[in-house]
Amino acid sequence: MTNPTSTTTAPNSLAGRKEWTALVVLMLPLLLVSMDVSVLYFAIPQISADLAPTGTQQLWIFDIYAFVLAGLLMTMGSLGDRIGRRKLLLTGAVAFGAASVCAAYANSAEMLIAARAVLGIGGATLMPSTMALVRTMFRDAGQRAKAIGIWSGVMTGGIALGSVMSGILVEHFWWGSVFLVNLPAMVLLLILAPLLLPEFKNPNPGRFDLLSVPLSMAAVLPLVYGIKEIPSEGFEPSYVVSIAVGLVFSLLFVRRQRRTASPLISPALFRHRGFGPAVLLNLISAFAMLGSAYFTTQYLQSVLGMSALEAALWALLPSVLIGCAAPVATVLVQRGVQRSTVVAIGFLTSACGYGLLALTGTDSLWTVLAGAGVLACGAVIVGSQLTDLALGAAPVEKAGAASSLLETGQEFGGALGMAVLGSIGTAVYRHDLVGAPAGARETLGGALALADRSPGLLTAAREAFTDGMHVAASAGIAVLLIAALLATRTLRNPRP
Repeated sequence: MTNPTSTTTAPNSLAGRKEWTALVVLMLPLLLVSMDVSVLYFAIPQISADLAPTGTQQLWIFDIYAFVLAGLLMTMGSLGDRIGRRKLLLTGAVAFGAASVCAAYANSAEMLIAARAVLGIGGATLMPSTMALVRTMFRDAGQRAKAIGIWSGVMTGGIALGSVMSGILVEHFWWGSVFLVNLPAMVLLLILAPLLLPEFKNPNPGRFDLLSVPLSMAAVLPLVYGIKEIPSEGFEPSYVVSIAVGLVFSLLFVRRQRRTASPLISPALFRHRGFGPAVLLNLISAFAMLGSAYFTTQYLQSVLGMSALEAALWALLPSVLIGCAAPVATVLVQRGVQRSTVVAIGFLTSACGYGLLALTGTDSLWTVLAGAGVLACGAVIVGSQLTDLALGAAPVEKAGAASSLLETGQEFGGALGMAVLGSIGTAVYRHDLVGAPAGARETLGGALALADRSPGLLTAAREAFTDGMHVAASAGIAVLLIAALLATRTLRNPRP
């Protein structure tokens, strides 16, 4: 469907060189948004020395970006459908660039936290806009599948690249450089986007339901906060209350969407074939991917004794495999393999990755890297196919809202993965170290700090952590096997 402000191609027409060039431009903001999730990993020591944040402020410097991003995805996705996706993308680019400058030259912890919050707002405009514009530009099912495969690979690779980029920049420049790296890409986007990207907005959007905005944030933010804190802090009452509050507001948000004439997220999306199962299964895939990252990053640093930068560089190796995963999945679907089968294969591939993690010892670098790579390949196969299915099922005028639901599900899935699998691993770790000093029983980092005073503690702690990873990996395998079964039962394959 087009409108007076739309320059999109006709339904089912083939995209040309302009659209594929525009896709490269779209990958710029996507790469930066995904990198900003992990870009502070190596900058925080310098930030702490320069700005002297309190412990609480340091946590917010890390977390505020992801919290604001998750809380505003649904709002921004729906807003883009109404005011125009390119317009929202460019507005977000300006906000992201300006916030990057403020963050780079922040002279207090409060200023840096505020700048990171604005970066989250900008990120929330950029992510659903890029995915919705892919849906707008690539109407042919086969081309859209390839484009979404590229989108998924860049998104996954950006998270891994962010930490490495952080380490390299901080080693040669000051900590603010990790934010200034955003500026050239945003300037390039502002120049090229008006020339290459089409504008599209829903010609009949209805009024914007302002009440749904605070309701969606009140639903998402307490849930994400409570779930993210449980792995490190345990089931403290405040986190349980936070999750309960989020669930209450989630029910109120759903009720509002079902009753209002112009909902922020239309319940009608879930009546389109395959959309609901795609959102759920995408959440499960994020659960597996982020749940494994909780263990692999600690394994490289605390079990194998690598520096943070060494660990980040080694962690890039599994990303090499990611580039092959989505194209292979797309070819299989185009050659007649049922999409439900391909998604199930993706889940089974990720389960094999967890199987490798379950076989690791305390000196198994290559096994861990292979497991992480295989798991990531499975996740990209699943993510690319489910994204294509969901966007193809949703009407093009609601692609922004549809993409925001997928991305919000990914945020929840990742937080749940770290919470559930992390809690399992922690429980096993503490059980194995029942006679150890209190600090050592809490975390592997605590055991490392006490290792000099307690001979044999470090070896026992590393073995206990590895045992915890084994049990968590087994739980991950069980979840992924169930997901594979659900994929074969719930997904109907609209032929590309």
